[in-house]
Amino acid sequence: MLRSKLLLGMSTLLLAGTVQAEQSIEMHQVDAEGVGDSIGTVTLEDSDYGLLLTPDLSDLEGGMHGFHVHQNASCEPAEKGGEQVAAAAAGGHFDPEGTGTHQGPYGNGHLGDLPVLMVGEEGNAITPVLAPRLEMADLKGHAVIIHEGGDTYSDQPELGGGGARVACGVVEK
Repeated sequence: MLRSKLLLGMSTLLLAGTVQAEQSIEMHQVDAEGVGDSIGTVTLEDSDYGLLLTPDLSDLEGGMHGFHVHQNASCEPAEKGGEQVAAAAAGGHFDPEGTGTHQGPYGNGHLGDLPVLMVGEEGNAITPVLAPRLEMADLKGHAVIIHEGGDTYSDQPELGGGGARVACGVVEK
């Protein structure tokens, strides 16, 4: 009996050591007028291979979407080039090293470059992506943005991160 309890206790401790903290970000539709309805969540979890981002999203256009961490913790519109732009208060891509370049999630450019988000024909995104250079703590105090269209991971043409901002969530400090 004592041996069973001891084994059960040791097993519980071992399993508890493998559980890693998770954080969910609520994602909202955004446009030039403001922040709209929730479209679901993206769950963040540190792994031995980087940050795992698991979407549970709906109401998106099917296909590939640019997916990035942006420098500010805001999803509000802001003026850019003389007009209101969706989630522009989030600023540019998170780039703490000041690289000033898009090189994708595996290059040495913006740290905020995430793998593209794949959305099914019915508008749902559920496929996890792995950001090998990030950990959960890096996202605190930043916005996560989903862009219209794919991502070239390049500085040329200017769509280096995808098109217009269509969804946004803030990672609280």
